[in-house]
Amino acid sequence: MNGEVTFWPSGRTVKVKPGTTLLDAARRANLPISTRCGGNAACFMCKVSVRPGSELQPISDIEHRKLSGLEGDLTRLACQARVAGKVHVDIPLDPLRAAIARQLARQAEERDELW
Repeated sequence: MNGEVTFWPSGRTVKVKPGTTLLDAARRANLPISTRCGGNAACFMCKVSVRPGSELQPISDIEHRKLSGLEGDLTRLACQARVAGKVHVDIPLDPLRAAIARQLARQAEERDELW
């Protein structure tokens, strides 16, 4: 059985072999997920949200220790979480894009208040 990962907000889907990490699946889909450690669970930058019902392999000890309780919120490390079937992943905006989006939203609100 093949795995299938859909990344949001892009909606891009990629088929992968079971056991593929979400980080490798994102790279295959040509989607950036930030990481400084090269996928060794050392930097915590590749944190993603997995939607309910997603089929992932059980969380590893190292990922469990790194997340220290966040895994109950469907938060996973893309470099460690491995595909078991169909998976839906929300990739957060990188910090710079998120800051720009917040600033643009503030400016739009201010414009709307003036009119």
